[in-house]
Amino acid sequence: MQAAQNNAQSDLPGDAGTISPVGVSAVNPKILEKLTRLDIHTEMDLALHLPIRYEDETRVCPIGHAPHGRVVQVEGVIVDNEVVLKPRRQLVCRIKDKSGSLCMRLLNFYGSQVKSYAPGKRVRLLGEIRHGFFGAEMVHPKCRVVRGNESLPAALTPIYTVTAGLAQKTLGKLIHQILISSRHNSLLAETVPEKITHRYQLPVLKDSILTLHYPSSEIPIELLQSRSHPAWQRVKFDELLAQQLSMRLHYRQRRSRTAPQLHQKRSAQSLHNRFMQQLDFDLTIAQKKVVSEISRDLASKHPMQRLLQGDVGSGKTIVAAIAALQAIENAYQAAIMAPTEILAEQHYRKLSSWFEPLGIQVAWLSGSQKKKDRQLIQAAIESGEAMLSVGTHALFQEQVCFHRLGLTVIDEQHRFGVQQRLALRMKGMRQQSDCVPHQLMMSATPIPRTLSMSYFADLDVSIIDELPPGRSPVMTKLLADSRREDVIARIQQACQRGKQVYWVCPLIEESEALQLQTAMSTYEYLNRTFSDFNVGLVHGRLPAQEKAAVMAEFKQGDIQLLVATTVIEVGVDVPNASLMVIENAERMGLSQLHQLRGRVGRGADASVCILLFQSPLSVVARERLKIIFKHTDGFEIARQDLRLRGPGEFLGARQSGIPMLRFADLELDGALLTAAQSAADEMLDNYPELVQPHIQRWLGNKTEYLRV
Repeated sequence: MQAAQNNAQSDLPGDAGTISPVGVSAVNPKILEKLTRLDIHTEMDLALHLPIRYEDETRVCPIGHAPHGRVVQVEGVIVDNEVVLKPRRQLVCRIKDKSGSLCMRLLNFYGSQVKSYAPGKRVRLLGEIRHGFFGAEMVHPKCRVVRGNESLPAALTPIYTVTAGLAQKTLGKLIHQILISSRHNSLLAETVPEKITHRYQLPVLKDSILTLHYPSSEIPIELLQSRSHPAWQRVKFDELLAQQLSMRLHYRQRRSRTAPQLHQKRSAQSLHNRFMQQLDFDLTIAQKKVVSEISRDLASKHPMQRLLQGDVGSGKTIVAAIAALQAIENAYQAAIMAPTEILAEQHYRKLSSWFEPLGIQVAWLSGSQKKKDRQLIQAAIESGEAMLSVGTHALFQEQVCFHRLGLTVIDEQHRFGVQQRLALRMKGMRQQSDCVPHQLMMSATPIPRTLSMSYFADLDVSIIDELPPGRSPVMTKLLADSRREDVIARIQQACQRGKQVYWVCPLIEESEALQLQTAMSTYEYLNRTFSDFNVGLVHGRLPAQEKAAVMAEFKQGDIQLLVATTVIEVGVDVPNASLMVIENAERMGLSQLHQLRGRVGRGADASVCILLFQSPLSVVARERLKIIFKHTDGFEIARQDLRLRGPGEFLGARQSGIPMLRFADLELDGALLTAAQSAADEMLDNYPELVQPHIQRWLGNKTEYLRV
């Protein structure tokens, strides 16, 4: 370790021009702006800007013995250089040592390089040797002229993420200035108790950071590249611990606030009992379990913050309805927010049919309503006349005021941004000072275990892990686009048997870039093909009333074949629809395909989902289609989706505002995550003074989303 640090100091002199050792704030403003692009704002950010890979420049391999196909460093004297014009303009230099020779080819070069790499100059080349037109060669290797008896570095060379206008050398000097400054001991002071680091056999943080910036040549480069070296383990543990601390801290803070106590009433004439008696089906065991968990939370004096997970068609809406009834029975309002008008309106129609016989007024609020209608509905919500409100983003607009909001339900919660989810909850807080409404979030995209442990550690989680009886399994078929006529015949048969069909397209108008079938052209084609049947069209750009009318006709059976974009992805429930065709399935994500497939199989008849794809398939597209073909379990599909896409895309991090892990990998670091969970509770209980410093170091100000 000491050798590595000494070498770094000799290679990176303290005189760095405009780069000052007093910290990031003193850096040249132009460089500071470039650092901001890399999300580097503080000295700690610089210290934690760790290498993405390493190069081994600590040893030289004789040219004659250097292996082909591997990155190696060789050293020799340039014996010849020439600008070759054919087959294209390039600079070719021949380098020779005692064991042999090779060529260096530069396809893009400056005139000054011809002089820099003149015959007689000694150079070190780092790159991959392969056989080419000029024999053994390196194409565009890393090349540096060796002056005098220049020694080899004692440490591996770190390679950092950079941005335009900020060179590796400049960034390396900046990091070095921080790590050799007089404050680096306090900067990298321990925020994890020794008792915890000792238990998990983790190295000292300062040593780990220095090792990762200046690793000794004795460390196998594979351990560093794979991030399995103990120094990486320490960094990943600390990052996971900060995330867990932040989540658990916010969880405890929420538990310290008050919420309306919404007790479950079980008398014969209670809303709950009257509601259950009017249902023509029984709840599943899984539904009863989560209803009990939610009911217990609602009766607590602390605000519920619960995530309800359930696969497509598992019956989350009925659970939300029972929760809303518990609020209403205690003279508190409930609000249910959905991401699309189609889903929100379906919730409204279903809940109205359930609640209006019980004398409960249900309000419907959407952005597409006329101003006069919206004002009347807002007045009913504000007066408390409407005890249940259902809507889209319109629910949290400034003009909407609740009389006494006790419960918010957010369906498909990952499709709303942080501020949107927070705005709906704040509606209740304005009316009740520091009293916070309970919140239930629902998702039909199952969350893999490690993701739930990590990004949802501040939530209580309920899972509906069984489907209601009577649901038929959906058979999935993969068909190339060339077999379109077979699909047409299958649709003909289904419609003749009185069944209904979805045909889903990813676009609604022509796109030269993607060359995909569109809903418009497909509708026209199918309308001509099936002149005996009624073909409908629904897409996101239709006015809300037209969308609602088309969906109502389809649900009533007046439309046999519905051509749609992915607006039908969530919530649409038509039991008679037993066949779905998804166009260009190779372009869609696993979660979306699974959601769409869940629109069929809602009745007693066997259902089929046909995935039409265009060849040739990319490797990723082929793997996606293979997964959706093999699996019907949403949790397994979600696990595979996480593996393919990573947590950022899976969670919709850009919209949700969730700060992504920079170093830990949930797929590989499950054991570290479990350890971090345990350590977080221990620190909160026994070392509270270290909690905020640790969170600030690793997350900075990126924890705002936890408020929701």
